[in-house]
Amino acid sequence: MLTKKEQRLRRARQTRIRIATQGVARLTVNRTNLHIYASVISGDGGKVLATASTAEVEVRNALGGKGSNVAAAQAIGKRLAEKAIAVGVDKVAFDRSGFAYHGRVKALADAAREAGLQF
Repeated sequence: MLTKKEQRLRRARQTRIRIATQGVARLTVNRTNLHIYASVISGDGGKVLATASTAEVEVRNALGGKGSNVAAAQAIGKRLAEKAIAVGVDKVAFDRSGFAYHGRVKALADAAREAGLQF
């Protein structure tokens, strides 16, 4: 029987295989109990182009230490979209890493779309 983490990673593997065939940059999300992390990774070489997380000092200060709520996820989505557009990436594939598209993951995706990223 698979553990909860193994089930999530199995779902993530399927998504990454599908995204790899598209050859576009991917926006990955990792969610923990305390923080949310997001990165834009290039489609060809797998290079990290932009990152944002609630563990960053300036973000943590702006949020008042609360990095595990929907408001924090929205801030990270907006910040990541701005960074990605600054390096010339505007189209991405959303890689939710096996997490349900709900709550913080959905808030991050919606905020990134509003800030100009196209999924």
